[in-house]
Amino acid sequence: MKVRIISGAVLAAVGITTIILGGPVLLVVLALCSLIGMYELFYVLGVCEQKKPFNVLTLTAFVVCVLYWGLLYFFRGSTLGVFIMLGILAIMTAYVAAFPAYHADQATAACFAFIYVPVMLSCIYLIRSAGGDGAKLVWLVFISSWGADTCAYFAGRFLGRHKMSPVLSPKKTVEGAAGGIVGAGLLGVLFAVAFNGGRLIPQCGLICALGAIISIFGDLGASAIKRDKGIKDYGTLIPGHGGIMDRFDSVIFTAPVIYALMLLIIP
Repeated sequence: MKVRIISGAVLAAVGITTIILGGPVLLVVLALCSLIGMYELFYVLGVCEQKKPFNVLTLTAFVVCVLYWGLLYFFRGSTLGVFIMLGILAIMTAYVAAFPAYHADQATAACFAFIYVPVMLSCIYLIRSAGGDGAKLVWLVFISSWGADTCAYFAGRFLGRHKMSPVLSPKKTVEGAAGGIVGAGLLGVLFAVAFNGGRLIPQCGLICALGAIISIFGDLGASAIKRDKGIKDYGTLIPGHGGIMDRFDSVIFTAPVIYALMLLIIP
């Protein structure tokens, strides 16, 4: 527990500093997290071996990931969709060129990892660099995921009675999930009052509550992959927490939703 708390505090300090600085610093940190997260998925999904992380498929995917983040710094909007499609085409081209060295499920897993980690995680950068309230609203991603998770933990600990998903996450309860959603909504309201000058109170509350719902599926989705592959953690990079995918599973799901909601309901 002590190691978990210390590593969590260090991670929080680095994360807060990175978000505040924004710009190239945030982009580089997220890009590094993406590369590590992709490697963790590659190993778990059988695209590569643990001691041999580089092959034709993984190298292509890593290059595509780096190019995506580089292009993201200069381009926005519909252009990103074109880059994503070109990235998938590059991975599939590598699969065809190396055929029959790799199976179809390995190629699709490589494409999945590219979308699942760097593309979805890049929404944090898109929110932060959106201008206007983006520098403040980016914190809603973490309120909706980590804040909701904390509220769910305490609600489940004191009120939890009914198991929500006994197979995927035996400790999660319906009461805990409800507490996490309500708690995230209240944290969103408090955030708007304290740090956003009292502006966008209903929007921030609604965004955080909806984000908390999605974060539950992000957590369970990552757990489903681990259960399916018979592993406990994706990695050991963060002492007491596991790998990047263990710590950012809910954030990866929440970030695109917060970005979409911000575009839809924030003036």
